[in-house]
Amino acid sequence: MEKRNNTYQIDLKEIKLKDGTEGSQTLNFEFDNHDDLFKIFDIIRSKNIFDSEQTSNEFALGLKLFTEVIIKNKENPLFDELRPAIMDFMKKLKSQ
Repeated sequence: MEKRNNTYQIDLKEIKLKDGTEGSQTLNFEFDNHDDLFKIFDIIRSKNIFDSEQTSNEFALGLKLFTEVIIKNKENPLFDELRPAIMDFMKKLKSQ
């Protein structure tokens, strides 16, 4: 039985660079995630972990993108040392 995933699209655009110049690069890609990301955004915001909604959204998106890569690459030794810490971190986050 095939697992079902949600499919999302990211559109990233440079606006302004730290040297003051206008950004020109863009990146667009689709990805799958087993979670409903918009539900995750709501949950993280409701926990009031951060002072702003933007920070909560940045945190949730970054965490979900990163952890999904770890899940999809279970056999990759790059994540061997990190995996236990991420699992503990996720348990702590979910318990708040």
